[in-house]
Amino acid sequence: MVWGHAIREQQDILERERYAASGTVTKGGKFIEASGILGVVDTEEEAEHMGLEWARAWVDGHA
Repeated sequence: MVWGHAIREQQDILERERYAASGTVTKGGKFIEASGILGVVDTEEEAEHMGLEWARAWVDGHA
């Protein structure tokens, strides 16, 4: 299974919300690999998409 994660970041009360993106790969319910922070984007959806892209690429490269 591949997962994309959006981690809400807010450095200061006056700044707009941003989301850090990461991805995770699991197999049979067990952790296989995680990306760490891939980047910071403006929306939760963008962050999840970026994480999923990383996870799919990791699986393709390790199949």
